[in-house]
Amino acid sequence: MSNTALNQDLADFISQSPTPFHATATLRNRLIDAGYKALDERADWQLETGGKYLVTRNDSSLIAFQMGGEDSLQRGIRLVGAHTDSPCLKVKPQPELNQQGLWQLGVEVYGGALLAPWFDRDLSLAGRVSFRNTDGRIASKLIDFKRPIAVIPNLAIHLNRGVNEGQPINAQTDLPPILAHSLDPARDLRSLLSDHLRRQHPDCGEVAILDYELSFYDTQPPATIGLDDDFFSSARLDNLLSCHAGLTALLDSDETQACLLVCTDHEEIGSSSCCGADGPFLEDVLSRLIPDAAQRVRVLQRSLLVSADNAHAVHPNFAAKHDENHGPKLNAGPVIKINSNQRYATSSETSAFFRELCAAAKVPVQSFVVRSDMACGSTIGPITASRLGVRTVDIGVPTFAMHSIRELAGSRDPGYLAEVLRHFYNCENLI
Repeated sequence: MSNTALNQDLADFISQSPTPFHATATLRNRLIDAGYKALDERADWQLETGGKYLVTRNDSSLIAFQMGGEDSLQRGIRLVGAHTDSPCLKVKPQPELNQQGLWQLGVEVYGGALLAPWFDRDLSLAGRVSFRNTDGRIASKLIDFKRPIAVIPNLAIHLNRGVNEGQPINAQTDLPPILAHSLDPARDLRSLLSDHLRRQHPDCGEVAILDYELSFYDTQPPATIGLDDDFFSSARLDNLLSCHAGLTALLDSDETQACLLVCTDHEEIGSSSCCGADGPFLEDVLSRLIPDAAQRVRVLQRSLLVSADNAHAVHPNFAAKHDENHGPKLNAGPVIKINSNQRYATSSETSAFFRELCAAAKVPVQSFVVRSDMACGSTIGPITASRLGVRTVDIGVPTFAMHSIRELAGSRDPGYLAEVLRHFYNCENLI
């Protein structure tokens, strides 16, 4: 696939995935179209050599795996890990606000979001709603308004003279989006969701919404930009770019090796949930793949995890924020992320393996170490490594404006990442 075609496919993937629920559904649909069989955690599994399977949890996390050829599982599993969630504004349970003749919704900040870019953007709303269906059972559906329905207007500089000096943003009072004139004092969100649910899912009929998990998102579509089309600009590049690269690589693999793609939720808030990397999801799946505990340990010690999450590219206006010898560049290939305090799980052994893998794939490679006087972020890598004991390398595509409502990557880097992950899935020998 050409870079142009891959980036268009990435743009389509991101546009179809405004929330972790939608990202998981998009991953699931593409895998099923490619011949993967959906499994139910509540049922028995009948796994076959050469089989291709997927399983979801909470509608927001997914694990896909191919069994490979005879005895390939015993030779080790090639694992790629990413996450489906991104920082955003989530709607509160009782959010309705009627202020100054305008109808607003109260929101809670999810993850470590850059808040300033959320102002003056055309926002839509998407997520999962739960309701009691016609046979009395609780059911859930995904909804997406898909059009601009909200905005958080900035306060004019004439009324806020200090705004360009770094005035703080109050998440409680400054962020509630405006959705409408409050002409109807009885207007409420659940009625709005019920009406939209019937339009989007006519088979649901008349239902009362019991609860929801909804997020606002930017409606501006992804775009390849720059005079020479050097950059890719989009919401949620952290970390849908890695999910897409892992999916692309898995679907392009030769299917001879035992391979697994895990895309979990809640990474941005620590991964501690039933469907996060610090929960039992991956362990539960592996225990069903390899029921014998001793054998499972042996297999995992022959395996390797590539934890794929975005890396900080060196910003030309803020170059001093990087270690002078570790400033990743856009369009210069994936970044190996290293931290002595194990905020990243990379070791010299796994780093060397990944460098050799990039060389075999003819993909450039870089490294990142945070400045010694700055705190370091983390990924699912150390979490998964500590839970499974699996050797891990933390890598990612260099990015500007991480955790903004709109992030920026190099237009060649998604292709680089997908190519090296494809080589990883196909490689015969692990370390």
